Amino acid sequence: MTENVDAKAHDGHAPAGYAAARLALLSGEGPSGPPRRRALAALTDTWLADLARGAADRTGTRGWSLVAVGGYGRGELSPRSDLDLLLLHDGSAGPADVAGLADGIWYPVWDLGVALDHSVRTPAEARKTAAEDLKVQLGLLDARHIAGDTALTASLRTAVLADWRNQAPKRLPALHELCLERAERHGELSYLLEPDLKEARGGLRDATALRAVAASWLADAPREGLEDARTRLLDARDALHLVTGRATDRLALQEQDQVAGALGLLDADALLRQVYEAARTVGYAFDVTWREVGRVLRSRQSRPRRRGLLGRSRPEQGNAPERTPLAEGVVEHEGEAVLALTARPERDPVLPLRAAAAAAEHGVPLSLHAVRRLGVAQATRPLPVPWPAEAREQLVTLLGAGESTVPVWEALEAEGMITRLLPDWERVRCRPQRNAVHIWTVDRHLIECAVRASRLTRRVGRPDLLLIAALLHDIGKGWPGDHSEAGEVIARDVAARFGFGRTDVETLALLVRHHLLLIETATRRDLDDPATVQSVADAVRDSETLELLHALTEADALATGPAAWSAWRSSLVGDLVKRVAAVLASGAVPEPADREPTAEEERLAVEAARTGGPVIALRAHAEPDPDGTAPRTADGEPEPVGVELLLAVPDRPGLLAAAAGVLALHRLTVRAADLRTVDPIGDGPVTLLRWRVAAQYGSLPEAARLRNDFARAFSGSFDIESRLAERESAHPRRRGVTSPPPRVTVAPGSSTAATVIEVRAHDAPGLLHRIGRALESTGVNVRSARISTLGANAVDAFYVTDTAGAPLPDVRAAEVADQVERALR
Repeated sequence: MTENVDAKAHDGHAPAGYAAARLALLSGEGPSGPPRRRALAALTDTWLADLARGAADRTGTRGWSLVAVGGYGRGELSPRSDLDLLLLHDGSAGPADVAGLADGIWYPVWDLGVALDHSVRTPAEARKTAAEDLKVQLGLLDARHIAGDTALTASLRTAVLADWRNQAPKRLPALHELCLERAERHGELSYLLEPDLKEARGGLRDATALRAVAASWLADAPREGLEDARTRLLDARDALHLVTGRATDRLALQEQDQVAGALGLLDADALLRQVYEAARTVGYAFDVTWREVGRVLRSRQSRPRRRGLLGRSRPEQGNAPERTPLAEGVVEHEGEAVLALTARPERDPVLPLRAAAAAAEHGVPLSLHAVRRLGVAQATRPLPVPWPAEAREQLVTLLGAGESTVPVWEALEAEGMITRLLPDWERVRCRPQRNAVHIWTVDRHLIECAVRASRLTRRVGRPDLLLIAALLHDIGKGWPGDHSEAGEVIARDVAARFGFGRTDVETLALLVRHHLLLIETATRRDLDDPATVQSVADAVRDSETLELLHALTEADALATGPAAWSAWRSSLVGDLVKRVAAVLASGAVPEPADREPTAEEERLAVEAARTGGPVIALRAHAEPDPDGTAPRTADGEPEPVGVELLLAVPDRPGLLAAAAGVLALHRLTVRAADLRTVDPIGDGPVTLLRWRVAAQYGSLPEAARLRNDFARAFSGSFDIESRLAERESAHPRRRGVTSPPPRVTVAPGSSTAATVIEVRAHDAPGLLHRIGRALESTGVNVRSARISTLGANAVDAFYVTDTAGAPLPDVRAAEVADQVERALR
């Protein structure tokens, strides 16, 4: 057989000549990357064309062409790539001639040891096979002529593209399913320590699938950075082929340093980081493109039905897709969060975070157009430092949304918005963790930790600090030395940048510095030694921080991987926390000290007592931080963080529920509230309610309208329940995120004057109204209340008494808490 092949060879293009030229190209010092792949494809084209023409001359075959398909068809020939070839013939030659022609091409390739994927078909057979086999059809989309009848190749290519476009509504969903199945088998290229550059999600197969979608003309992938990402993945595969001498796509640990050296990179970590960045670009383009395909296909399916219902004359009238408000400046449109028509991101620096939080909260992706427009606006008008309170609250809401946080965060990161919000993020972005326990890169681990922490927010009194600590706990891994010590310094700076007060900054720094304290102490130290427990108590300082650190420890372990947390570890940490809590216990929880009413509050209370009706006042409000300082704008002025609504009304049962219901009907979000009772003129108690509110959409309602609705609600002539139910049924709130269930407890060591009922729940329109109704139904009196909303989490404390004004007995208090929790569930 060797003699036969040598007889067929031509001049310098004999197998030995091609092999020498190929070896010189791959081992030389010439350019690598795309130029080398193109040069290898051109060299191979020349050799195969000569083989084909020589075989055709010997057999006398006419009406044929040799076609490169797949990666070879794209001219992306890596050192150990298969040669994907189709020998096309018009059927005029006899079977023996066609077989002789094929043998004259295939055998020299095999003799050289080059992998070959080949087929021999007529155009009709090729189209029929493509219709039956999606992978064949995908390969033919990249068909490229090598030798023979160019018209034969051109006609097949034209027919295949037409078939693909005609069949796209049926074949694209199948292609998407194929991609998802492959990702399930091979994992995500962006996070694997030994990734498959071709098959994993975000790899070369997905990039090829995007080309196929573009060829369908139904949708196109975001092109910015995509070609560069494909090039980097192909370059890495080329280097891998040359280093190993094998046709492998798996970037094994033992070969990463050599591959990095071949690419001129510092080390294996630099290689993985480059690969991860490329994979994320491909993965993001993949998600965006398939969302657009789904939208187009849904639109095509609904169009005939609309025409049938509406008649032929004006088929589209009145059927524009609904735009549902999600937040100020953000609406849902065709399953995506987009900017409202009135949104002005260039004038609203908080809008990027507000849009991201709204999208995550409602379980919908941010549209590509919205993200890019927000990115441009953010680059030209960044957030002031320190951040406004609303920006901080929106970040907490985004982090607390659970699983849907991840795709929204990835969308922001794809446009460079995360590093502009948080410059220290750049050091951990795409950073690999060479530890078998860790399954994520550092940055993704931090987001996964926030996702796990969002499920534990009912266990802590400051869910905002828990979520921010989850985001920052490993931020020091981008710096030399102990990452906890480096992270403490960074966390202190970042927390101040976010606008937290001094006390909260110190708490966050402590949580980051000691985020490994509980797990390391519980698993390595003797918990029966009092010194062990005392050392932990000294480090955490107070019960609230211990509560936060316990939740952070669990979230961190769960986000690390399945090997990092177990029932045994959980029990050890829980035991340690109980022992430390006993050391930190400080007796009763004091009721916040009553302060003297301000002049304005006293005036409102006197007027309410005299008139017997509600009196209100609205003013801008700057909320002081826990350390007593007020947040400031970039100009040093007190920062308005909402509108303060002061309400004075003669005391009566059900005031809290009624007032909260009115605010909910006016779409006012309660960020904080304070309720207490005074007796300004001795004619009877007056309840003072101080609210910090913000409009969900648009501007605040007029004060006169609010007062009238309060008066009707307090008199019983305003059916709040029916109005709220009517609005909910007309505009149901989309809930794409499952939040942790509400938790209602009796605060341990209640104040001596009242029983403290604490409610931790997901904030939602009408929540405070429902809590007030539930408390009212138990027959207790609400003596005072402290309401706070931290991101999307409500943490409310209600100081209640029995009808005689005394604290509730323990059994009765537990019954009230249970009844309120059941009402909220």
